[in-house]
Amino acid sequence: MGEKALFDALPEQRVPERPRGQPRVQEPERTAIELRAVDLDSLVASDDPVRDVWAYVETLDLTSLYTRIEAREGEPGRPPITPKLLMALWLYATLQGIGSARELARLCEREIGFQWLCGGVGVNRHTLADFRVNNDALLDRLLSESVAVLIKEGLVRLDRLSLDGLRVRASAGTKSFHRGDSLKKSLKKATKLIAALRRELDDDPGAQDRRRRAAQERAAADRVERIKAAQKRLKALQQERDRRAQTNGNQTQKQKEPRASSTDPEARVMKMPDGGFRPAYNGQLIAEPTSGVILGVAVDTSGSDHGWVKPMVQQVKKRFGRAPKELLVDGGFSNAEDIEWAARPKNGAIAVFMAPTKNKHGSDPYRPRDRDGPGVAAWRARMASAAGQMTYRLRSLHECINAHLRQRRLYQLPVRGKRKAKMIFLWHALAHNLARACALRRAALRPV
Repeated sequence: MGEKALFDALPEQRVPERPRGQPRVQEPERTAIELRAVDLDSLVASDDPVRDVWAYVETLDLTSLYTRIEAREGEPGRPPITPKLLMALWLYATLQGIGSARELARLCEREIGFQWLCGGVGVNRHTLADFRVNNDALLDRLLSESVAVLIKEGLVRLDRLSLDGLRVRASAGTKSFHRGDSLKKSLKKATKLIAALRRELDDDPGAQDRRRRAAQERAAADRVERIKAAQKRLKALQQERDRRAQTNGNQTQKQKEPRASSTDPEARVMKMPDGGFRPAYNGQLIAEPTSGVILGVAVDTSGSDHGWVKPMVQQVKKRFGRAPKELLVDGGFSNAEDIEWAARPKNGAIAVFMAPTKNKHGSDPYRPRDRDGPGVAAWRARMASAAGQMTYRLRSLHECINAHLRQRRLYQLPVRGKRKAKMIFLWHALAHNLARACALRRAALRPV
């Protein structure tokens, strides 16, 4: 009998369904200890900006920093962090918009670019913070040298420069500003707090509590010093007001009694670009507008740009040996004395291009005046011409520099005091010039 006929009568058999288990997947295991054969250098791309930062730092003359190091070969003592690393970390952090030493120290443990720079060297926020604000002369010299190299390469010219102010909010609140009587009360209160903490510190036997109270005492002592500095600043403001009263008494009488900040005594309330009034510092930047390279930096506590043409031009002459032929500034620098000073042959016969300020009479600002000196008369004729207007349009390129600095979070200072504020501006100028130098050199290598 055939196989087909033999099994035709049997019912169709079905495979029994079996219950299935849970899906099998690969779950991440983050607590397992692994040994990996990997080097930091392979984790950073060849065109990563962090490599440009390190390449630049290796070319710097940091002899002044190395001579301060006490640890020497054959002598006891723990070796400190190499100054090249600290310099590179702050330049790279500035380019990334990081202004906090605490945040930078955390990134050195977590972010691969900062880990690559560190190369296994541990850093802490105290070392980073101290290095950022304790090298004024070095940063000033490095700014001059970085621009001098670009001038030698033909990437930057000093013939036409631009000048503009950049107001940056201070590390102080509006409510920290007090008048004389309020500062006296605050000083008395802080002095009493120090005395009370010292008594408790002597009576308390607990070591841990003593450390806590000692920290509180140091904070209170620091507040006393800042209040005393605010009182000194208040006295200077009152003297300035008295001088103004001699020439403009009516306007001075309408003003309220001057105030000073107990948080940052040197800060001053200024009108900001958004129209509001906040404690701030006024940074002055002179640059070459075409290349976007910053040539000089200054910081002031006045809310006006008046009178800054002369000191910034002199700074350029001191750094690079000569003055520009043309200087582009906005109407905020309007000052007839500065224009006359710049136009004198002994000062370089600088042609100032500046937009005129609005006057209440509505008269033509380019019309010659009887009181005009030769420099102001030449300025009016220059700005009235089509060629002068075309040249002045280049001043808008300076706004790109300000925009880049704002993108790197230069809108509030992480430090207090005019000297430290200038240090932050110098760090931003160096980092900005580093980025511009890389871009200019790449552009020069492209085929035409």
